[in-house]
Amino acid sequence: MLNRRRKLRLVTDRMFLRAPQHADFRAWTALRQSSADFLTPWEPTWSPDHLTRKAFTNRVYWAQRSIVGGTAIPLFLFRREGEVLLGAITLDNIRRGPAQSGTLGYWIGEPYARQGYMGEAIEAMVHHGFNELDLSRIEAACLPENAASRGVLEKSGFKYEGVAQSYLQINGRWRNHVLYSNLRRDRRGKTDVG
Repeated sequence: MLNRRRKLRLVTDRMFLRAPQHADFRAWTALRQSSADFLTPWEPTWSPDHLTRKAFTNRVYWAQRSIVGGTAIPLFLFRREGEVLLGAITLDNIRRGPAQSGTLGYWIGEPYARQGYMGEAIEAMVHHGFNELDLSRIEAACLPENAASRGVLEKSGFKYEGVAQSYLQINGRWRNHVLYSNLRRDRRGKTDVG
């Protein structure tokens, strides 16, 4: 089980992943703002205060409470060289008991897309979920036309499970999503993660 008193930090070949901190505000705002056209087709509609310091402060406090409470693991991705913020990944809706599962969500800034960073982050988070949190199942969902997201999930050992009708509101509309999962002891075929 995760020792929640220590600072959570996952390390990959090129990155480290850690919880958001107040000092990340400027880098996060700049990356989200410069990547807005790239991100908004795939995300829920941003609230009017999305890029404000107050909203970011709330995000930092939510991340801290979620990690301590064991309900979510929200982490920012930083390239080790220069400690550049690249994006974020969250293992959310962590369910215990008979389910032992969680839901993966992620985004990457436009300048860093399609360079393998998210694959590294997913692998690290899945490994953490299976080996440190003792989860059995990690789920993810994306829009059917999001070829990049589907590709990174499939390369990361996730298997297609079906379609969820009107799953999430994305960019102001209820949208169907394709569902994927990664199982710790997957009998559906070999996975390289975990």
